[in-house]
This record gives sequence, C-alpha cells and structure tokens, in this order.
Amino acid sequence: MEKLQDTSTEKDAGIKRALVAPMQRRMFMRYAGATAALTTLLFATSSCDEDGDDMPMDPNTVDLGSGDTGILNYAYALEQLEAAFYSEVVAKSLGLFNQTEQQIMQDLMGHENIHKDFLKAALGSAAIPDLEVNFSSINFSDKNSILTTAKTFEDLGVAAYNGAGKFLENAGFLTLAGKIVSVEARHAAVIRDLISNGTFSDSANNQGLDPAMMPADVLSAASAFIKTKISANNLPK
Repeated sequence: MEKLQDTSTEKDAGIKRALVAPMQRRMFMRYAGATAALTTLLFATSSCDEDGDDMPMDPNTVDLGSGDTGILNYAYALEQLEAAFYSEVVAKSLGLFNQTEQQIMQDLMGHENIHKDFLKAALGSAAIPDLEVNFSSINFSDKNSILTTAKTFEDLGVAAYNGAGKFLENAGFLTLAGKIVSVEARHAAVIRDLISNGTFSDSANNQGLDPAMMPADVLSAASAFIKTKISANNLPK
C-alpha cells in the first residue's frame, strides 16, 4: 500500500509539473483563450489523495487510476470520445446541415478538442493513452443518427461530471469540472434544440437539475462506442 501511495503521489506531482511546465508557443496560443482561467485555478491546487486499491487486470485494459487523477482520466476518456465524434461529423457530414448548424458542429468539435487536450496536458505522464472508438453504429450520412448520438454523448457527459464531482477532493479540480460541465450542458441544450426547437431545457428533472450518473454506469453506457477496455475499479466510490 505504501508503494501504491508513493506512485499516486508521483502522478499528482506529474499533473502539477504539466501545469507549470513551459508550453510551446503554438500550443500556448491555441489554449490561452480557452483555458487560461482553468489553468489559473489549477495552479492554486493543493495535493489530492489517492486512496484507491489497485487490482490485477487484463494487460489490454486501461486503468483510469485512483483519486483525483482517476477522476480526471475518467473525464479525459469521455472528452476523447466526444472529440472523436464531432471530428468525424465535421469531416464527413457537414453537408447535411445548414450554415448555422455547420458552425455549431464546428464549435462543438473545437470545444471538445480543447477539453480533451487540456485534460491530457494537465494529467501529463499520468494520462491514459488514446482510446480506440467504435462508431460503426452511427450513420454519418443521416442527420437524425448524428443528432441522436450527439444528444446521447452530451447528456452522458453532463451526467458524468455531475456524478463524479463529489469524488474530487481538490477544490481547484472541482471548480475546473464545474466550468467544463457548464459548457457541456450548453452543448446538450443546443443539440436538443436542433432536434426539436424549444426543447433545450428538457433534460432537467422536476427539481430543475440535470441528472448525475456514477462512473460505472456512464462507462457502461459509453462502452458501445469505445473499443478500448477501461477499468474504473480504482476510482473513488
């Protein structure tokens, strides 16, 4: 256990080093506007605990890790999925949408790639590898198929952040997650409106809140779209 705790501490130290390490000018310019406030929050973070128990697993399975690092990797996995999806939409399907809708799809792609790349940079050496996605069930020649899938991913993303936020021990990470989920919620709203105008707020329950889901439930729902096996066994519970 002592060794595991030492390893976890090293991972968290890696995250902080990634946040303070000089970035190449091109990367800095790309992320400055979108992530400056988030990075500022993370500069001020305190150490986070890693209290999970590692378990033997299939060597081909990607372990998200434990503690706050695990939760950030969990978010990174979902952002990888969303970024890959919208990149496919923009590459293959823009002709299905009118000019305004095309801009929305391009904006969504941009946001999800910024979220993905920011989390990867923040995690540094503790980041999980690139995941292999499976979009074989999506018809990229059909607008309804695309929007239905987008709704699934955005609703899942919102529920994932809402469900995992309570496990974050570091206040800076929690604030970061809150800022990202607010963007994800707007994505979910605009996709709903594209499907049926005026339904942007239909995801809220009778208390006016978006749903929250536990990591295991989210990953189970997303598993149809991710080929890579993912283990959330060491995430906080």
